[in-house]
Amino acid sequence: MAGNSNLNAAAKARKDEFYTQLTDIEKELRHYKKHFQGKTVLCNCDDPFESNFFKYFVLNFNRLGLKKLIATCYAGSPIANRQLSLLDVTGVEENKNRPYKAVVTQVYDTTGDGGVDMLDVAELFRSGENQLTELDGDGDFRSPECLAMLDGADIVVTNPPFSLFREYVATLMEHGKRFIIIGNINVVTYKEFFPLLMNNKVWIGPSIHSGDRAFYVPDDYPLDAAGCGIDETGRKFIRVKGIRWFTNLDFTQRHEEMILVKRYSPELYPKYDNYDAIEVSITVDIPCDYPGMMGVPITFLDKYSPEQFEIIGMAKRGAGDPALRSHVYTKDEYPNYSDLNATPTIWINEKLKNTYPRILIRNKHPEPPKEDNKCR
Repeated sequence: MAGNSNLNAAAKARKDEFYTQLTDIEKELRHYKKHFQGKTVLCNCDDPFESNFFKYFVLNFNRLGLKKLIATCYAGSPIANRQLSLLDVTGVEENKNRPYKAVVTQVYDTTGDGGVDMLDVAELFRSGENQLTELDGDGDFRSPECLAMLDGADIVVTNPPFSLFREYVATLMEHGKRFIIIGNINVVTYKEFFPLLMNNKVWIGPSIHSGDRAFYVPDDYPLDAAGCGIDETGRKFIRVKGIRWFTNLDFTQRHEEMILVKRYSPELYPKYDNYDAIEVSITVDIPCDYPGMMGVPITFLDKYSPEQFEIIGMAKRGAGDPALRSHVYTKDEYPNYSDLNATPTIWINEKLKNTYPRILIRNKHPEPPKEDNKCR
């Protein structure tokens, strides 16, 4: 939890330079290989001299059959300034705090199987076949020139700024982009984001469903919480709980239905006082035969198959204002609800029950009741 506190503090201070580990990228992106053939990939929050997203796509450029790879750097990148001083690239002035873009269209096969043995980012641009040029603006993903690059890309893959996650996703959706991005599980409760999950426009990726993940951070990042450290190469990192991948690209595991082993009984699944649904506090305890609505943890989304369940709505945690007890927020009302922070809580036996948010779901194909009390 200290890692999460550190992350939240960083978000408030706009310290969003969290560099994703290459191993985490590899484990996730192996599920999407069929989507990349002939495509232009944009990493619009990524310094190519630092970003493991950029490194991954260069190393696998030929294997994936990419058409083009583009990465944009923000103004004043310390990594960029340090590396650009070693380059002699037309269009980029040494040690000038300018943002830039890297465009890769040619990566030579050094392994014989479409891969690359080692990656020297600087070498990509020395030949002149790939481009490293300054941007006119500040490199912000919302700037006109970065939006133009977004419109020209097929798939966006990156670790967006945690403090700007809402706006970042809204930009992707507005421009109709396919994407694979990383963030915190708590974003599913955002009023701007949950409707995308509820309406199957975005879903959780397959490779991370539990545990914490390490992120590299800049040299000046304070290591003042548990879970922080310095690795064997001298690089600073923090560990953060609740990390997930989010995407709108399809993959096989998304359509695998949960095996449900429990049956409904009133003793095990109490009903809410103020809403016609039962409480299911652990996802694996979802009953196989209950036809009505159920309140489940947000981590249910790790196992969610749209063929098996329908997402109805959400009840967020709250202070327990009795005035809110007559209503729970559902799908039909979501577009018109103005303040998700005031979303009512669900109650059981006159006591505040959902200390944590609950997603309201319905089983699309509940089993019929059986006397032996066993699921098929």
